[in-house]
Amino acid sequence: MAFTAPVLATDAPPLEIYGNLPTFDDAAISPSGEHVALILTEGDKRQIVIFDSAMQPIMSMAAGDTKLRSIAWAGDELLLLSYSQTEELPFGFTGDLIEVYRVMIVSVDSKKKPETIFLNKRGIANATFGSYGVRKVDGKWTGYYGGILFKQEGSGTYKFDHGRPALMAVDLERNEPKIASYPASEGAYRDWVVGPDGEIAAQLDFYDRDGSWRIENSKGNTIAKGQKPDGRISLISLGTDGTTAIYSTSDEEGGARHFYEVALTGGEPKEILEGKNATAISYNSMTGLMDGYYRESGLPVFFAKEDQMAAQKIWGSFGSGGTNMVDWSDDVSKVIVRRSGEGVAGDWYIVEIPTSGLLKLGSERPDLPADMIGEIRTVDYTAADGLEMDGILTLPPARDAKNLPLVVLPHGGPHSHDSAVFDWWAQAFASRGYAVFQPNFRGSTDQDVTFMRAGYGEWGRKMQTDISDGVAELVKQGIVNPDRACIMGASYGGYAALAGVTIEQGKYKCAVSVGGVSNLDTLYRTGYIEMSGRSKLTQKRLLEELGPRESLKTYSPEEQASKADAPVLLIHGLDDTVVPFEHSKRMADALKNAGKPYKLVELKSEDHWLSRAETRNQMLKEAIAFVEKYNPAN
Repeated sequence: MAFTAPVLATDAPPLEIYGNLPTFDDAAISPSGEHVALILTEGDKRQIVIFDSAMQPIMSMAAGDTKLRSIAWAGDELLLLSYSQTEELPFGFTGDLIEVYRVMIVSVDSKKKPETIFLNKRGIANATFGSYGVRKVDGKWTGYYGGILFKQEGSGTYKFDHGRPALMAVDLERNEPKIASYPASEGAYRDWVVGPDGEIAAQLDFYDRDGSWRIENSKGNTIAKGQKPDGRISLISLGTDGTTAIYSTSDEEGGARHFYEVALTGGEPKEILEGKNATAISYNSMTGLMDGYYRESGLPVFFAKEDQMAAQKIWGSFGSGGTNMVDWSDDVSKVIVRRSGEGVAGDWYIVEIPTSGLLKLGSERPDLPADMIGEIRTVDYTAADGLEMDGILTLPPARDAKNLPLVVLPHGGPHSHDSAVFDWWAQAFASRGYAVFQPNFRGSTDQDVTFMRAGYGEWGRKMQTDISDGVAELVKQGIVNPDRACIMGASYGGYAALAGVTIEQGKYKCAVSVGGVSNLDTLYRTGYIEMSGRSKLTQKRLLEELGPRESLKTYSPEEQASKADAPVLLIHGLDDTVVPFEHSKRMADALKNAGKPYKLVELKSEDHWLSRAETRNQMLKEAIAFVEKYNPAN
């Protein structure tokens, strides 16, 4: 009789292989394809390297432990490096942290010193608040960013006035900003689309007091207007030829998103992309012109024949699942592709479209053998009320998919989703002998907008039972043992983990919450009162999302801590600005007061996204040790 021997923890790769930051983090190609920029990582130390067309390095810059977020080109000679830092609120505010985003200009000419946009500029806060693309104006590259202006006093000093951003045009060669458009009035939100000539082509103003909105052209004439009390109105781009503006609204009932095109000279807006299953618009970041759209599957559809042929060629070679077109040259002759999925932990390539040439740039985890990557499956199932959904199942390597111990790993958001790609959390647990299930419960974004909005008001309710229904399907198929399951998640997933042993009972042997929400009323008050200044729109959205105010206590794990029926591990970054550390601290206090077993782990200098290798590894080791203690794999 043949059998498969289980993988022992002593045979598995070191946890650092999973917990470390990816060795290969990001890539961008310049418009002509002449230069390629890479972000490489070793431990916590990052490095930006620029290569020529022959892939020979011509410039490198050490970035240390800076939290790099993205890279993009402005022409062929300037690289824009986006990064963030966790800082205390300025201007006399105390006790609160914010994640501040900045952009650094890096020249291919290594003799030029990198400069940060808005740094040491009088009258402007040292941070960017939104990016609106780059344009070549009078032969010079200009970047467009949201900036907070200070109010000048008679003494020549500046003071904070309000937090509504202006649109700033930054000469990227000289790092000199100027005002392109002033901020919105009090109680309003403003957005812009910049034309290919660098001038503001369209501007959206939304008014919180009554939900009214209007779009103006460059002359200040209103070309579209309406009322959306729910705030679901977005100005997106220009049309394909630059003579129209593209915007979208969403239904309140069905939740469907509609895209409209209106002439910049005025006229009746017309709905576009009807029947195309379009979820988003694709546009050129250097012109602002619409060049395609994205389907519900996440795959792009390009209007230009050569662009679409290039995409189809790539999907034909790699397959569409787990394959992303990350960046490409203007003529789409060179495309940077990322591949992740079965047996692949994240590989990056440059594809030469005309010749079908393929150059591997690097791997995110080069030390992880392919045979130690667990099998990834999509599992379809039906919730108790008949709603169809799916989840991602990762199986332990070299172990039969029968009667396995289980780690349930619901995603954050909650409006996001998991796909059949390499996931470092899931694979780390799979390497220790666990099946890992990532349910795409109602509210997830892997189906249509109606499915996503089906999660509204269902925190701790149907979104929670959807998770349990997915586990029941795995039990029905004989893959997992229902008596050997733990639940773990981050952010909303952390809430679901806590709810799984407080609001629900009898489901799990332990729960692990990483930066998780523990109190819905605290989440509501923080968003409505502290963050938005009692915005009616924010209040409406929060209550729509969380449920009626009077129900929040019932569905808050902190308030239900006395019902906890399994040990709880709380892990939280002290620099978390999305779900403050207070949530885990108060949950720990509630469990302690109720006499329930728990452990609280503080991650020093760590944010909501686990951006540092040291604390990622600390989280992973603590979580796996906790799960192995209460739900051993072997």
